[in-house]
Amino acid sequence: MNIVANRVRAALAVLALSAAPAAAQMSETAAAGALPAPKLVFTQFEMALAREVASDPGLAAFYGRSGLGAIFTGEGRSAQRAALDDAIAKAPLHGLPYRNYVVPAASAGAGASPEAAARAEADYARVFAAYARDVSTGVVDPARVDRENNHRQIIPLDMAQLMDRFLSEDPAEVIASLPPSDPRYRQLHEMLANQGRLVPPASAPEVAEGLYRVGASGPEIAALRARLASIGFEPETAPADPEEYDEDLAAAVLEYQRAAGLKADGVAGPQTIGQLHRGPGGANRSVVMAMERLRWLNGHDLNARHLWVNIPEFTTQIRENGEVTFETRAVMGKPDAVMQTPEFSDIMEFVVPNPTWTVPPGMASRTYLPRLAQNPNAYSYLDVVDRRGRVIPRSQVDFARYANGGFPYMLRQQPSADNALGRVKFMFPNEWNIYLHDTPARHLFNNAVRADSNGCVRIGRPFELAYELLRGNASDPRALFHRVLDAGEERWIRLDEPVPIHLVYFTALPDGEGNMRTFRDVYNRDGRLWAALQAAGVE
Repeated sequence: MNIVANRVRAALAVLALSAAPAAAQMSETAAAGALPAPKLVFTQFEMALAREVASDPGLAAFYGRSGLGAIFTGEGRSAQRAALDDAIAKAPLHGLPYRNYVVPAASAGAGASPEAAARAEADYARVFAAYARDVSTGVVDPARVDRENNHRQIIPLDMAQLMDRFLSEDPAEVIASLPPSDPRYRQLHEMLANQGRLVPPASAPEVAEGLYRVGASGPEIAALRARLASIGFEPETAPADPEEYDEDLAAAVLEYQRAAGLKADGVAGPQTIGQLHRGPGGANRSVVMAMERLRWLNGHDLNARHLWVNIPEFTTQIRENGEVTFETRAVMGKPDAVMQTPEFSDIMEFVVPNPTWTVPPGMASRTYLPRLAQNPNAYSYLDVVDRRGRVIPRSQVDFARYANGGFPYMLRQQPSADNALGRVKFMFPNEWNIYLHDTPARHLFNNAVRADSNGCVRIGRPFELAYELLRGNASDPRALFHRVLDAGEERWIRLDEPVPIHLVYFTALPDGEGNMRTFRDVYNRDGRLWAALQAAGVE
């Protein structure tokens, strides 16, 4: 009796997960007969399935809502199994750990007992859930990949809703809808698919290291032609001289570079020659990591207008419908662990002309207080302010007393052309106190590597960015901005059209023409990400 009761309770617990949202309506509708009576009798299969999926909230919610019916092993469910099998076969083309998506052989050929059938159903469902989560929101949790950057929040997949769709819609189309819809993901997917055919056979001649471009000649050029031809990259017409690097060969090299995810310039340099001998290798890794980082952003509408701040690229863009409508150089945080610009998504809400600058407490302790302890008159451009905003005379402050922390005041700089934030800042209030801003240090934008801030993002064209963001506030956003700026006082202008902002870390991404662009791994995050992906089973 106890065993039966426990089984029933397990099944009822699963059903309760989906029944809870409707509980509030029960009293109003039960009398009218709008709700069916709760199910109190369960088959052996249903009770066994309830036990199998009870530990997974998403699966439990789905099977509870669907009445514990089979969708993978039930009669007429071959389309669901076929769609899942096909997705697993193509998982390597998404850079996924395909070996993790294996239905045990015992379940694939499940016996007739209710327990075996329930186990088979649950095994298929668990594989489906694992694949769906990985291809949709990422193989690894970014918060666990890099302890220096644990701010990226993943929008979770609604597994119960997905399973509903998988049951009621075309299952192949449902699975196809799981990866990010961003065009760059599709380009990366194509690159990964192409790289499987980029390994020349052992019989292909080797090409000596060098730098070959149009006008070069020699036996190395003939070897380059033959190696490219062995994997299908050759001009349509035979060359007059196989040892001459002509325009047709440059076009073939360009096509290969694009397929391999290399810088596409038609010049066969060390990277291209090395890739021809190495096969997919390193380019594969760059593509897979870029796909994973895009999966972390799935759930955000990257076709809608948004700010895109790619830290390794040192740029800030406004993107809309896959196109860049505004771009400016940017300065990011220093590589020092406490000054790196973090990755996260938020909503840009305010443009703030004439900002005051309050020195962050950590920076005050590290940089300013030690010198103030030696010379209380140092940094004369900073006011000492109490928590109520009142300026405190420096003669009343014993700075040396706070050498080890506990400073009860703030250091604040009033609006000016020399203010550390420049003439304008852009606020998306967040717990890390990260924002975009102008800077008086304009020379930094001439550097190729622009990792020189204390964590916030300095903008090369701040006024132009303000005009773009304020276009929903006025027909003449430029006039609005300068009217407030010329008043000389700090003012927060709330955007009538708030804009999503994504601070991201892509060391490789395809451009609009499908060429892979690569950027310096300024914070050395690629190694940690690749190690995490490998540990998760990515090959």
